[in-house]
Amino acid sequence: MQIKHASALIQNDAVTLGLLLLLLAGIFYTSNSKNPIFKKFYSVIPMLLLCYFLPSLLTTFGIVDGENSQLYFVASRYLLPASLVLLTLSIDLKEVFKLGSKALIMFVTGTFGVIIGGPLAILITSAINPDLIGGAGPDAVWRGMTTIAGSWIGGGANQAAMYEIFEPSDRLYSIMITVDVLVAEVWMAILLIGVGKAKQIDKFFKADASSVEHLQKKMHDFSLKTARIPSTTDLMVILAIGLGITGFAHFVADAIVPYIEIHAPSLNKFSLTSRFFWLIILSTTIGIGLSFTKLRNYEGAGASKIGTIFIYVLVATIGMKMDITKIFDNIGLFAVGGIWMLIHVVLLLIVGKMIRAPYFFLAVGSKANIGGAASAPVVAAAFHPSLAPVGVLLAVLGYAMGTYGAWMCGLIMQAVAP
Repeated sequence: MQIKHASALIQNDAVTLGLLLLLLAGIFYTSNSKNPIFKKFYSVIPMLLLCYFLPSLLTTFGIVDGENSQLYFVASRYLLPASLVLLTLSIDLKEVFKLGSKALIMFVTGTFGVIIGGPLAILITSAINPDLIGGAGPDAVWRGMTTIAGSWIGGGANQAAMYEIFEPSDRLYSIMITVDVLVAEVWMAILLIGVGKAKQIDKFFKADASSVEHLQKKMHDFSLKTARIPSTTDLMVILAIGLGITGFAHFVADAIVPYIEIHAPSLNKFSLTSRFFWLIILSTTIGIGLSFTKLRNYEGAGASKIGTIFIYVLVATIGMKMDITKIFDNIGLFAVGGIWMLIHVVLLLIVGKMIRAPYFFLAVGSKANIGGAASAPVVAAAFHPSLAPVGVLLAVLGYAMGTYGAWMCGLIMQAVAP
């Protein structure tokens, strides 16, 4: 089936996918080039940032239709679960737990930053321009902001829950989705730049990143120890493991969700009626389970490399959703979103400095809130593919806390709104 979008120069998702893969191939090729110009360029600009930013330019300049394309849906529902299976296949769970409590502290700090950031952003903005965050009834700006809180603590399911609870108008909801996506994606770009500066940031925090480095080294050593030239059979088995378990996760999710909706609808507040939630939980859990079997030896045939490719395709489709020009359509509300995000970031920096947390924990703790399971593994994998499960585990906490945290944030925003 060909999916076409009349508003874009390229109207076919198959062509768009080909263009994204050409971009990714070009970035990978140049980043591994021995050319001194490319070496210097990539010493400043992380490769993952380009994989994320260049697709956004395709949407910004009207070359592709990132808003209506189905590629993100396919990548997030099919490739992301498969990548989580393949990236967790060789994980050493004991070593992950040895990372300690700082990851959890930074995650909770990020959640708290979102909860208090919304009300503080309203107070700051109302002191400058009360009309900007006013409105009445369904058009009250604070109502729309509750949907951002749901997205920034949990994810899409929590955002939908806030839409149902606080009932903003459809027009306001549409604007807030744009604010949510663009502000979050700009912050993700900044985080990815920070990945290349992680050692300098850790030095500033006086952080001990030895636990993260130890896990990276252990996973790298295991990969080298089991390394072999993959046969066609190896590659077929790896794809069967990743996509087969993804198919099984879809099958189970399609059975569980309707049952919960009928027999235990109150569990909606924990995101248990979200199929995406179950996809992430099931694929990660099964992947971790398989890490205790001989299947983990497929890491030597390139399991994590294929999982990483899936992640990068997902990154490109996430970037493709961002149209930079839309910032200027509602510049005032983007300023509110920017202040909100700044409060979240400042709080993370303060706590990170106080507990001497490695930058890895700051970045993943933030994205486990703002972006959830679709983004946290991406940022974690930017440090090392073996660290992707850390992002997933924290994102799952975000799903559980999202509705409660966003609801609390919404009530406070209602109280302080002009």
